[in-house]
Amino acid sequence: MSDRHMMADEELQVWAYRLEAKSPMDVLVTAVENYAGGLVLASSFGAEDVVLIDMLHKLAPTIPVFYLDTNKHFQETYDTRDLLQERYGTTFIQVLPELTLEEQAIVHGDKLWEREPNRCCDIRKVEPLKRVLSQYQAWITGIRREQSLTRAHAKKVEWDEKFHLVKFNPLADWTDAQVWEYIHAQGVPYNPLHDRNYPSIGCSVCTRAVLPGQDPRSGRWAGHEKTECGLHK
Repeated sequence: MSDRHMMADEELQVWAYRLEAKSPMDVLVTAVENYAGGLVLASSFGAEDVVLIDMLHKLAPTIPVFYLDTNKHFQETYDTRDLLQERYGTTFIQVLPELTLEEQAIVHGDKLWEREPNRCCDIRKVEPLKRVLSQYQAWITGIRREQSLTRAHAKKVEWDEKFHLVKFNPLADWTDAQVWEYIHAQGVPYNPLHDRNYPSIGCSVCTRAVLPGQDPRSGRWAGHEKTECGLHK
């Protein structure tokens, strides 16, 4: 880490301490006030992300929102995207992989996600994310500590070492109940798969429903020792 990044990290630790007891909207205000013009919200159109889309629209509707289109999302995910775009009168930025599914099959073989899910995620998610984030100074995510052990120590603001920019996690300390309370109170459109035991929704070929009591992310990459696509440390 360079001296500049070390200084940034020290400053961000102070921010994180001050923001820990603050609301998600307070975190978003801090993000907008300090990084407007270089700030973007990442969305997979899951429950947390639709909450953030609604909050950000009320605060700063011109802040862009992007999504990683792997070309393998559930139709319900695309339908949710369309409902949100209509409700908020906006168009989300579509970020595509450099390879189409057909090109990927030619280069790496068919159904790469079944044989090498990490490589598939790198091609269809991580590299496109790296490309889009290189244009910004800070990004907003829907990470919550409650989601998994790998996210349990997420701060409300931190330095993203993997992508080299500031990362805001406004919902880090929210519970699942708080997310859904907000969605229902504000009437925010959400992915109907959540009502069919899909707490975490990714690509249709790598996501299944979760049984009551199971880890919310156990439906992702079932059969593989993998719970993250590589977007978050």
